[in-house]
Amino acid sequence: MSRLKILQEEKFDQRRKNWESSEEIFQRCYPIKRLKKLPKMVGITEEAKRYLKWKALKWIAKEDHTGGVRREILKHPFRYGFRYLKSLFKRNSFKRDEDFYLYGIDSVEDFYKLIDENSLLVVGFSYCQKPLECPSGRFTDQCTNELGHPVCSQCPIGKMRTLMPKSAIPLIIPTVHYIGEQVLKLAHENPKKRILFLITACEMTLEMFGDFGNMVGIQGIGVRLDGRICNTMEAFALSERGIKPGLTVVLKSTEERMLEILKKVY
Repeated sequence: MSRLKILQEEKFDQRRKNWESSEEIFQRCYPIKRLKKLPKMVGITEEAKRYLKWKALKWIAKEDHTGGVRREILKHPFRYGFRYLKSLFKRNSFKRDEDFYLYGIDSVEDFYKLIDENSLLVVGFSYCQKPLECPSGRFTDQCTNELGHPVCSQCPIGKMRTLMPKSAIPLIIPTVHYIGEQVLKLAHENPKKRILFLITACEMTLEMFGDFGNMVGIQGIGVRLDGRICNTMEAFALSERGIKPGLTVVLKSTEERMLEILKKVY
């Protein structure tokens, strides 16, 4: 193992130890509202699954109030149109590996192989993962991630941001249109870079909008959230407008897989 790799491993281990120590202290002294027990939630309802691809296209077109996504798509309309139609004819826009939805790749190992100096890694988190007491507010793309803050020290997003590589681009995702516009801008501003992503989202979002990720030509992993997820179109629409009183979580076993990915790409 190279000296650089050894130093990177030591730095990661130290950051993890610091986090675990901090987490234990704040768990004891500053309990915050978090999911102690997962509610029994069903997945996407059968009604919501009907015509899901059409519902996704309609949502993107109808709810693009600022026109941000539309403007970015029109920069390369034929390229994006062809890719989108190509993805539509596939039965699924993704491959499933437990709680991982794989887009444009066949396995997590394939994801590792794509990480190099010619790639940009986007690590995104759904806003509904934020604690109710988040100092930045929940329905926002802001994240204070303040070291030593009693809420930030227990927030799963803060934990991931502490351990992710500095070269990664962290995003808090309030809406589908927000992440779509951000990714399109990255692709246009870095035409020679490969855009990769590791993003948490509810099952509804992961199944609805995979075709648009394929349209842009990005590759990566969508991580399924559990807890108070959106399993109907009505719940999804409310969530996209910031009405989301429930909390969502990444299951412990899935979180460990995410941390393992961040460790390997550090």
